[in-house]
Amino acid sequence: HKPSLGLNLSSLSGKIVPETRVQSMPFLKNHFYRLLQPERPKGETVKAQAAASLASLLEMAKADVPTVLKQLHSSPEGLTESQAGHRLTPRGPNLVVHEKPDPWYKQLFRNFRTPFTLLLGVLSLISFLTHDVAGGTVITAMALISVTLGFYQEYRSSQAAEKLKAMVTNRATVLRRKEGGPSENLEEPIQNLVPGDILHLAAGDMVPADLRLLSAKDLFVSQAALTGESLPVEKLAVSPDSTTANPLEMPILCFMGSNILSGTATAVVLRTGAGTYLGTLAETVVGRRVLTAFEQGVNRFTILMLYFMLVMVPLVFLINGLQKHNWFEAFMFAVAVAVGLTPEMLPMIVTVNLAKGALMMSRKKVIVKRLNSIQNFGAMDVLCTDKTGTLTQNKVALLKYEDARGSKSPKTLEYAYLNSFYQTGLKNLLDVAVLAFADLEKTLKPQANYKKVDEIPFDFVRRRMSVVVEEEGKRDLLICKGAQEEIFSVCDQMEIDGARTPLNEETQKGLKGVLENLNGDGLRVIAVAYKEMPTDHVGYSVKDECNLVLLGYLAFLDPPKESTKEAVALLKDHGVTVKVLTGDN
Repeated sequence: HKPSLGLNLSSLSGKIVPETRVQSMPFLKNHFYRLLQPERPKGETVKAQAAASLASLLEMAKADVPTVLKQLHSSPEGLTESQAGHRLTPRGPNLVVHEKPDPWYKQLFRNFRTPFTLLLGVLSLISFLTHDVAGGTVITAMALISVTLGFYQEYRSSQAAEKLKAMVTNRATVLRRKEGGPSENLEEPIQNLVPGDILHLAAGDMVPADLRLLSAKDLFVSQAALTGESLPVEKLAVSPDSTTANPLEMPILCFMGSNILSGTATAVVLRTGAGTYLGTLAETVVGRRVLTAFEQGVNRFTILMLYFMLVMVPLVFLINGLQKHNWFEAFMFAVAVAVGLTPEMLPMIVTVNLAKGALMMSRKKVIVKRLNSIQNFGAMDVLCTDKTGTLTQNKVALLKYEDARGSKSPKTLEYAYLNSFYQTGLKNLLDVAVLAFADLEKTLKPQANYKKVDEIPFDFVRRRMSVVVEEEGKRDLLICKGAQEEIFSVCDQMEIDGARTPLNEETQKGLKGVLENLNGDGLRVIAVAYKEMPTDHVGYSVKDECNLVLLGYLAFLDPPKESTKEAVALLKDHGVTVKVLTGDN
């Protein structure tokens, strides 16, 4: 479905030109669109390349380390400088495809290659051929001013954007060896990485390519740039489940575009540049730009003018020639009508207004790379936006702590605090929110009143974790928190106001309303349970996570940025509807 696109010129000329849907003379319209419409990326080719890359990643992930290194012609000691150099030349730098500015002459030609400018060029040529030097000069001047002003603004903006990009550089720690010498860690620019390189990763590093882990310790990675999920993912140097078909779910793979939150690892480079998972995504969105609605409107207006000329000029020529029998004079008058029908100053007026808008936006530190995008931006009526980190702070705040019936439960909060306080794994955003919620350390005094006995770490199969603490020498408490359905599966009782009742399928149905209300408010919910253990129990494991008592729930919210409310309100005032694109519940 393509809506009719017209151009309302009332603000420029004082006259109203109605929106017009061009339906006749398709050959003329198609000629212009064939000439001017930028090419779209070849979607089928990109999809085929992405599928092949995906299959190769899956194969590499499931193979053992010697096989992977053999396929990559590498070794645990890394590549030599000469090997890396030989591989870099044919493959090119390790850079994801991105839009590059055209040379200045191409940018200048693109500003000339518009229907209205071409029409003015034809009219000016006809004026000069018919000895109307004044008219031809005026038309040429208007076209040149419009083209030069647009080119200057766009060229300057593209140069400023490239200078900003050049200010950002990233490096990676690579294991390289000289011919006949020992291996050593070098800091290399990420664009110099090649498949087979051995990398060392640590907290704070960006993942510079698609990698397969060789070893990992407490490695947690943020894949928010690829998946939009703010919570980190644990990565392990273990073979993945053979049934896994999504590489992003494989704990043994790390991907360009993600970053290391904690832990250390050694990995081998599998894919670089356009061959990475991020690179295949970039291929689908980076290409020659399509025409904006504004450009399409101007093109339609140009075609409308041509239709008028194709009808009016021959009629005027024939009527004048038949009446006055002076065909040369009739031809000159017909040419004058063609020139008169064309608003020669329109391109200059439009360009001046857009350039003024670009200057105003530059004062707000906004670079406008395409002048015509200003009108497209201003004509927006629906804005689709990401949520995490865009509208929200990408920080999790604890909002509610309730028992199974939905009443406030301080005991649930206290036990959750002990769990987060004593766990030694990565304290994710949920743990940080629990520890920062209230000054419970002073009231609970965990270090004085409790002693850590053991810990059952979190994993992404159980989706829960437990700590065991000794309460002032009286008893051991196994405190477990995790995904609500996983906690329900290991509980057989629930506690409300100190009284315990059985927790079975029947009673669980009655608890769904509380969970639905919390999820309906956009909150992330985890459950908390506990179990009293004998003090002489030795060696805690996953099998001890059974017959627990459900205490209640913790509800978390990723709070909006301070500027979000004002921004959404301003958009609404300007008639823009905001749609939030999110994968959250």
